[in-house]
Amino acid sequence: MTIKMIASDMDGTFLSGDETYNQERFSKVLAQLKANDVRFVAASGRQVENLKALFAPMAEYGLADQIDFVGSNGSVVTTPTQELYAVYLSPDLIRKVIDWNALNPKSSDNVIILAGLNGTYISNHVGPEFKQMLEIFYPKVIQVEKLLETGDQILGVSFVWPHEEVQEHVEQIESVFGDEVHVTGSGFGTVDILPKGVDKAAALEVLQDYYDIADHEVMVFGDNTNDLEMLAKYENSYLMPNAMPLMHDAHKQLALKTNVEDGVLATIESELQLEE
Repeated sequence: MTIKMIASDMDGTFLSGDETYNQERFSKVLAQLKANDVRFVAASGRQVENLKALFAPMAEYGLADQIDFVGSNGSVVTTPTQELYAVYLSPDLIRKVIDWNALNPKSSDNVIILAGLNGTYISNHVGPEFKQMLEIFYPKVIQVEKLLETGDQILGVSFVWPHEEVQEHVEQIESVFGDEVHVTGSGFGTVDILPKGVDKAAALEVLQDYYDIADHEVMVFGDNTNDLEMLAKYENSYLMPNAMPLMHDAHKQLALKTNVEDGVLATIESELQLEE
């Protein structure tokens, strides 16, 4: 097996439940990947700024230059030093989505999140506890009076519903907007509305073109519906054992262990025959 790029989702996949990962073990794996000219990609619904903060400790090992980032479920792609790709929702489409939400009887208690270039925007009616929770996943959470007047470029609109209702709302929004947008569920209970054609697989193609890497040289890991496109695209793709039943119906090749057992790292070590 010749692998030149490894991409992993974060929540429910690479990260354990307490927002951490095994830094010592990852540094050993990453050093071996670097020696073999293999890139590591953090591919997440989180924004790039948040992802860079998660992996900032790798700078202490001299390995920060080995990590690339796919943020906002594929809306932004960066190397350690430059942005390669970014795509935004048009103001008209954002207004259309928010207007639809206002008329949706099942939306009375949900929270709208606008992921922007310069910040993350929520209504000033959102309580402090929920804002604090969002700050785990989103950088620069800013409360505003009018969501349609942020003055920022918006990468995606997210709605927060109970986790068990996410797929229901994904299907509902798809039925309303068709192929105007891409709709997906994320690992922390959100429904994300993204620009048309945006997903993690499409974003990884940008990095493949940049580094001249073929599909069969890519390995990916995921656990949720926002990972479906990349799990389906690449032959070396692994679903986490802890994924929901819906995902097990869609994808059969599993990582060796769950996210809380360092399943991504264990599988990389095994498949690439690295030293543990």
